[in-house]
Amino acid sequence: MARILTLTLNPALDLTVRLDSLQPGAVNRSLGQVSHAAGKGLNVAQVLADLGHKVTVSGFLGAANAAPFEALFDRRGLLDAFVRVPGETRSNIKLAERDGRITDLNGPGLQVGAERQAELLEALEAMVAGHDAVVVAGSLPQGVSPPWFAALLRRLQGGGVPLALDSSGAALRAGLAQAPWLIKPNEEELAEACGLAPDASAELLAAARRLRGQGVEHVLLSRGAAGVCWFGADFALQAKPPRVEVVSTVGAGDSLLAATLHGLLCGWPAERTLRLATAVAAQAVTQLGFGIHDREQLACLEAGVSIASLD
Repeated sequence: MARILTLTLNPALDLTVRLDSLQPGAVNRSLGQVSHAAGKGLNVAQVLADLGHKVTVSGFLGAANAAPFEALFDRRGLLDAFVRVPGETRSNIKLAERDGRITDLNGPGLQVGAERQAELLEALEAMVAGHDAVVVAGSLPQGVSPPWFAALLRRLQGGGVPLALDSSGAALRAGLAQAPWLIKPNEEELAEACGLAPDASAELLAAARRLRGQGVEHVLLSRGAAGVCWFGADFALQAKPPRVEVVSTVGAGDSLLAATLHGLLCGWPAERTLRLATAVAAQAVTQLGFGIHDREQLACLEAGVSIASLD
């Protein structure tokens, strides 16, 4: 299997609280809660590890509350290359209602100074060496600017390995200008980056095709329950997942990205890759937490994925 580096610049401790139905302005009784060391790149890393890959994880991590993350790295067999930053990694609260709706209360993230930013940039060349792909996922912490982020992506691309990007807002716009090998926006993220309405389906698909023409080799457009559209070098495919009972949508896009990368690095045909990736994402919404925990369920979900050409 491959060796993959994931960068999470703004990780978080996610506290997911399960509710029957959120009543704003009232006292709400929870049905239970669970806490995870998380962040988009770390979520991707866990799925990749479950698929058999060797994963190095890096980014910025608060030194004051690193223990839950270090426990995750040890449990999952992830190689820790995070730069420690003074202070605490942020906390996010996710309110998960019984019908699958999620309300996010996300913290702003660490204040990362120039010294720590320079430390990460300087470590990248040696860090990338020996890896088969790099995934950069998630938002930017305080103190990290889009121009610095663009410089980081250029430094990674200089290592000559495929670069996958999953971000939003100013970070995504800065990243698109660098033409990464693969991007995985959802409809809202792509619409914002391209100045379109989120419900303008035809325009979003046209924008995805334009990005292919601008040097992005793979555009993986996540569309929630409507499925996935994947625009590659010589194909355009749409996959629709089977219906599942939604527990939480947190991590579904990260799971989709990880499984797509798995198929690409294994040299699989596009349809086989997309079928697995769609099934892994569908399985993710049936659980709290990240990773592939039920192979029998996954096989059933794969069988229920439908794929069609968009050409």
